[in-house]
Amino acid sequence: MGMTVVVLAAGIGSRYGGVKQIEAVGPNGAIAIEYSVYDAIRSGFDRVVCVIRRDIEKDFRALVSARFERHIAVDYVFQDLADVPGGFVGLADRKKPWGTAHAVRACRNTVAEPFAVINADDFYGRASYEALARHLSGCTNAEPSYGMVGFTLRNTLSENGHVARGLCDVDGSGFLRGVVERTQIEKDGGGARFQGADGSWRRLTGDETVSMNMWGLTSSLFSVLEREFGVFLRKHGADPKAEFFLPTVIDGMIENGEATVRVFPTSDGWFGVTYPQDKAAVTAGLQRLIEQGVYPDDLWD
Repeated sequence: MGMTVVVLAAGIGSRYGGVKQIEAVGPNGAIAIEYSVYDAIRSGFDRVVCVIRRDIEKDFRALVSARFERHIAVDYVFQDLADVPGGFVGLADRKKPWGTAHAVRACRNTVAEPFAVINADDFYGRASYEALARHLSGCTNAEPSYGMVGFTLRNTLSENGHVARGLCDVDGSGFLRGVVERTQIEKDGGGARFQGADGSWRRLTGDETVSMNMWGLTSSLFSVLEREFGVFLRKHGADPKAEFFLPTVIDGMIENGEATVRVFPTSDGWFGVTYPQDKAAVTAGLQRLIEQGVYPDDLWD
């Protein structure tokens, strides 16, 4: 059975101010997704499914086709605001997609094999793909035995503003007990802090395990996403800013005994572009890895 990487590339980049999914960050105009696909191929994945918006389709397809379509099978699905369960009337003033769980749900008719989920604009490192590939290679198609790469919070923060991270509770056996999405985490001295729903700030050490939306999943998830999206819309559908988060759905599955999630911790550095000022640090980090021989100067030569 093959393994697929689902790339979430439909975000609107509100804090970045542009389509950061196709922003060049490496030599020869390389974009972040190229390093992800390069590492995924080396780890045994044989297919990529890109979740995109229709308004970026032409530019995204042209870039991907020119870069790596000849090296791995690539398919596309669309995250569409109108793709909701029957009976729900969409919001005319809503502009942003419904969130990461909605993006994965868009793959329900395209992906039947075990799959990884990643963000298009994040760099995770080869070891992360290898860990998920080992896990998924032992999973049956409908088995709710999932995996997640766990990063150390301090290695994932931006120098330029707040970020969203899934704060994880991991038991002594390496399984995820729960994950809570926090959307206002920022550096604070040697640690970090986040703003709660009540507006108060709470301290973090920086050593916490966080989800960077790098999951190993199976098709058992899709029926749960369908069910939970309906629940989400009934509760929050009138809020134009509400998001249907993948970590929140998985957290609920764990709580209900519907799934287990093995956490694969990594001390690797993470690179990502949340703000325009982050780009220079990402470019410098990739250049260091190239100089160390981790990646060739030209990925596809």
